[in-house]
Amino acid sequence: MNRLRIKKLGVLSFAKIQSLVMLVVSLLISIPYGLIIIVYSLFGASMIGGNASFAVGGGGVVVGILVMIGLPIFYAIIGFIFGAISALVYNLFSGLVGGVEIEVENVY
Repeated sequence: MNRLRIKKLGVLSFAKIQSLVMLVVSLLISIPYGLIIIVYSLFGASMIGGNASFAVGGGGVVVGILVMIGLPIFYAIIGFIFGAISALVYNLFSGLVGGVEIEVENVY
C-alpha cells in the first residue's frame, strides 16, 4: 500500500465541488419542503379551520416555488464561498503541519 499526502487543494476546484454538493443536498430538502408549502397553502389552511387568505392570491404557491428554486441557488452560492474559504484554510494549515495522509492501493 502506498501512502500519499495531500499538500494543497485547488481552491477553485474544491469550491466548485462544495457548491455542487450543497446544491444537490438543498434540492433534496427544498423540493419536498416547497411542495408541502404549496399543498398546505391550497388545501390545508382552509381544511383545518385556519386562515385561507394565504391561499387566495396564490401566495403559497409562489412561496413554494421560490423555496424550491431560491434555496438551492442560495446554498450553492454559500457552498462555493465556504468551499473556497475551506480550501484556503486547509492550504494554510497543511503548510504548517503537513497534509492529510491517505493510503492507496493499486487494484487491477
